[in-house]
Order: sequence, then C-alpha cells, then structure tokens
Amino acid sequence: LLPSLLPSFLPSLLALFASSLAISLVFAIIPLCHNVVVLAVVMAVAGLAMGCIDTISNMQLVKIYQKDSAIFLQALHFFVGFGALLSPLIADPFLSDTNCILSNGTANASSNLPHIRKSLLPHHPGNLSRYDLPMKGMVVTRVSYAFWIMALINLPVPIAVFFLLYKERMVPCFNGSSHPLLSADELALETRPGDKDELSTSAQRPHTAAGHEDLFSCCQSKNFRGASFTYFAVHITGALVLFMTDGIVGEYSGFVYSYAVEEPLAVVHKVAGYLPSLFWGFITLGRLISIPVSYRMKPATMVFINVVGVLITFLLLLIFSSSVVFLFVGTASLGLFLSSTFPSMLAYTEDILQYKGCATTVLVTGAGIGEMVLQLLVGSIIHDRGSYSFLVCGMIFGCLAFTFYALLVFFHRIYPKPSPGKSPSPEP
Repeated sequence: LLPSLLPSFLPSLLALFASSLAISLVFAIIPLCHNVVVLAVVMAVAGLAMGCIDTISNMQLVKIYQKDSAIFLQALHFFVGFGALLSPLIADPFLSDTNCILSNGTANASSNLPHIRKSLLPHHPGNLSRYDLPMKGMVVTRVSYAFWIMALINLPVPIAVFFLLYKERMVPCFNGSSHPLLSADELALETRPGDKDELSTSAQRPHTAAGHEDLFSCCQSKNFRGASFTYFAVHITGALVLFMTDGIVGEYSGFVYSYAVEEPLAVVHKVAGYLPSLFWGFITLGRLISIPVSYRMKPATMVFINVVGVLITFLLLLIFSSSVVFLFVGTASLGLFLSSTFPSMLAYTEDILQYKGCATTVLVTGAGIGEMVLQLLVGSIIHDRGSYSFLVCGMIFGCLAFTFYALLVFFHRIYPKPSPGKSPSPEP
C-alpha cells in the first residue's frame, strides 16, 4: 500500500518545490526593486509561497505520522522559530545606523536619525519638519547582501525536494534511470508492527484510501454531507484558538519594542531592541523542549498549559507594568508558553477528527489571519489609546483563547466516536 501512495504526494512535493524556489528568487529580486508597487507584488508572491509551504508541510506530517505527528510537528515548528531567530542575526551586520544616501548634508542627517526615530515612536508623532534628512543622492548600503545570503541559504531546500522527486521517479523527464530511495520491502519495514494489520485491511479497501490521494479532497462538498454540528464546531473553535494565540505572537513581537521605549518604562532604545529577539529566542527554546515533552504528554494537556500560562503572564505583566525587569521576564515566559501552541493544537484537533488533514488547512488559515488582523487592530488601538493598551489587548486575547479552548474541549466530549470498521470521516 505504501508504494502505491507515493504518487499521492506528487502535487504536494511539486508545490513545495515551486514555493521554496520562489522564496529564493524573491529574496534575490528584492534588492533590485526600485518601485514600491513592484516590491509589494514581490512580497505578495513570497507570502503566497510561505503560506503554501506552511499548509502543505503541516498537513502531510499529520497524514503520514498520524498519532505520532505531535513530535514531528513540534520539530517542524522548532525550525520555523529557529529561522525567525537566525534571519535577523544574518541581516544585522549589513544594517546601518547612519543615513544610506550620501549628500552634502550627510553628517547632519546622520545625527538627526536618532531624533527622528524617537519622534516616530509615541502614539502622537512629533513635528519632523525641523529635521534634515536628504532623499536624493548616491545610495550607499550593504543591506542587499543580507537578502542575497538568505536566498542562497534557502536554495538547498528546493534542490532537496527536486532530488526527492527524482529519486522517487516523479520527474517525468528523468524517471527512467533513477532508483527509489526505499524499495517496497524497506518501506514496509519502516512502518510500526502494530500498523501491519491496518495496512492489510486498507489494502483490501483500496477505495477508502482514495481520499488521501487528492490534495483537495477535504474541500469537496460530498465530505460534508451528513456531518454533525460538532464536526464543524471542532474546526471553528480550533481555528479561533490559533487565531488568538498566533495573533498574540504577531502583535507582541511587533509592538513590544514600542511599548518598552515609551513611558512609564522608557527603556533605552538599544536595550529595548533585545526584547523581540528574547521573545523569539524563547519561542525557539520552548519548541525544542516540546519535542521530547510531546512524546510523554497529550497535545490537549500541552495546549491547556500554554493558554493558561499566556493568561497568567499577561496578568502579571499588567500588575508589574512599571517594572523593566519583569518585562524581560514576562517576554521570555510568554515566548515559552506560546511556543508549542500551534503544533499541539494541530495534533489535538487532527486526533479528534481522525487525521484526515482537513483541519490542518482550516487551522493554518485561521492562524495566519489572526497574525495579520490582530497586529492591525492593536496598532490602531495603541495609536489612539497609548502604550498601556498593548498589554490590555494581550490580556483580552488570552482570555478569548482560553474560552475557545474550553469550547473545543466541550465539543470534543460530545463528538461522535467512529464505529469499528467504518470510515471516521463524514459519509456522503
């Protein structure tokens, strides 16, 4: 059965190859964009490619490893966090503290940059007309090298995917001379002993496995016929939990610097700049720790610890809002609790829905929308209400995440268990 399923991964592998190659091309093209419209189009292509990679990689891990997917999802998202932590470090040596445009007033302009940055940070910007910042002249910057380095670092990914396609004889023009990485016998040995009975049963029911061979099978209307209310409720509440938690990740990493440099904390700009790095560093550390923990702990328990930890951390940040030390402690704590929420929620929801992969698409979409919408919402609130509203918003989002998680657990309790010998997915 396993060798017969290999062609079902062809659309996913082709999409991964095209998306990862597009990201390398985008990073190489960005320094050459001299028009903001062209840059916006290029960045939109990058976002589309990253969304494809995110959805496909999570969905295929769930389908392949099923009950063991929690460990692999934690490992996947560890590398996501590691990349988010590493990329600013690669770009940092190429960033300039002075103006990148040379003119007769370059010296004065360079000294004015700190004042301009400080004037832009409060929620009511100051008068910038008194500062001289030349906009015409010879551009001198090395930031292009950072984008080209990232393009080169990413290039082995599409090469590796293409190599996998080639070795599994999935490339039409190169399928004559290659040999599969694993033969049919070796693939059978890779499965767990307990799965052999399932494989033999599945082999006798070839039509029931057909749903796995279509990448968009979960989007077909026939799969929703006869579905219970709880089937949709699990999808919606799971997506809403990630809408809130991933939204918190986006808004906290995006605005913690602005919150720190304003009153009452008034942290020095260079010190405040460490807060986003600290946040992403502990997200990466938390995901690394979660890999062995997920082997012993159920995903539902991990999600519960995460949402409660986020709620308590925001409550303490509000109580000690005038403490710079606790801001750093709270940032690290928040990173730890948010680190494994996404992969644990995917594993938990797919476990409820019998690992069909459909929930993964809904959850990834909900998380992406939350990360985008909540940043816009919090940014506008901070602009109108001041920096303290940053923590208040986080507390509200944390309460909503806990509420949606409680609803998800309730719907899990009443979700109908599949009968033995029947397909767990809704029947047409």
